[in-house]
Amino acid sequence: MARPGALGAGIGWRPEIADAVERMPGIDWVESVSENVCPGHLPDSLLRLRERGVTVVPHGVSLGLGGADRPDPQRLTALAERAEALGSPLVTEHIAFVRAGGPLTASPRLEAGHLLPVPRTRDALDVLCENIRIAQDALPVPLAVENIAALIAWPGEEMTEGQFLYDLADRTGVRLLIDVANLHTNHVNRGEDPADALSELPLEAIAYVHVAGGVERDGVWHDSHAHPVPPPVLTILTDLASRVAPPGVLLERDENFPDPAELEGELTAIRAAVEKGRESRKATARPAAATEPTAQRPTERPTAAQTTTPPTPAPTPAPSPNASAAPSRQRLAVAQAALLSALVGGTPVPEGFDRVRIGVQARALAAKRADVVGKIAPELPVILGESYRTAFVGYAQGHPMTGGYRRDALDFAEHLLRAGDTGDMGHAGDPAVRGALREWWLDRSGPAPRSPRSERPAARLARATRRVLLGR
Repeated sequence: MARPGALGAGIGWRPEIADAVERMPGIDWVESVSENVCPGHLPDSLLRLRERGVTVVPHGVSLGLGGADRPDPQRLTALAERAEALGSPLVTEHIAFVRAGGPLTASPRLEAGHLLPVPRTRDALDVLCENIRIAQDALPVPLAVENIAALIAWPGEEMTEGQFLYDLADRTGVRLLIDVANLHTNHVNRGEDPADALSELPLEAIAYVHVAGGVERDGVWHDSHAHPVPPPVLTILTDLASRVAPPGVLLERDENFPDPAELEGELTAIRAAVEKGRESRKATARPAAATEPTAQRPTERPTAAQTTTPPTPAPTPAPSPNASAAPSRQRLAVAQAALLSALVGGTPVPEGFDRVRIGVQARALAAKRADVVGKIAPELPVILGESYRTAFVGYAQGHPMTGGYRRDALDFAEHLLRAGDTGDMGHAGDPAVRGALREWWLDRSGPAPRSPRSERPAARLARATRRVLLGR
């Protein structure tokens, strides 16, 4: 595998900070969430950045390469279209599962609405390798996959994170997107040493690096992407840069956006951390061999930089791509469905998991659903007011997401209408609240054209919403 090209210093492009990103000095590239970009209608800001020669990388969040199912061809096609539309040199996704259930388990399909960790087992690795090969064949540019942050740990894991990533890159030739903030998260939440993980990684396979902030609550680190980058994350970045020159480093921020000057200050601190690592690397004058993974690895084993195809185990040939992971898929499907059902459906926690952490993760998933639905359907928080979040989290605890967030918003509104409960603000029987909610739901899910009075639903919805607000 050819070494990834140099990207430089970048920032995650988000619509909320698009103007600020365009004005920031020293931005070599940006990363955009793939699912939020339409190939035929690219945002003007991204088009202007491209015209200036700024590289744009699509970053997927919904493919679920670590899930038991093979990658969805439609999702792969969508990711490929965005890479081509943006003229990107590579695309990225996550080592995670985001849905479970379905035909492999003869159970309902469940959506997590968030990235969940895969177990570091041989079964999970076999499935992940096959899924990545399928994705690589479908994409027009190289793929890089990211290590994720985890609140929970799977019982019975067989490898460390570094070993898991080493074997993944070794068998598939995939590039790695190393998130140093996620290494810090796993250090706090799972007691894993970031230095140990870095020492085991195939550093030559790194495509680029993510840096982000988070927050600690009750001894649990939440990878929020809504807080400043803490010093321990910068320390891990320096450690990585002391081992290898990262081709690119990118600052992620998804919520609670600060002033542009604060973002620029964080980028300055990131550059300084990389430079500190580079100076340390120069001072020690490590030979090339010292950057290769050495922990419990035979020296004759080919690395991801030496091969683009998985090595064939001796003495038998590798199984065919269509059948090699079939037993592993079945076992992984059952395990992931049981975990996700406990997280979003309230079923018993599978044996071996930390019940307290499962509770923390379940509440985090419900809160994230509430946040995203509030953005997808911003009228709902307006109609329901301060009770929106409480009502949605209560709904989420007993109603797993089985489709996307837009479907989730409609299902939530329908649930409130059927239950006759629009919140606990004293407005449960308020005709204006129920009317506005009903109008919103009908305008988005009505099966047939409605009466002439309904020819302008947007205006009617606005009037109903104003009545609710004036009534308060």
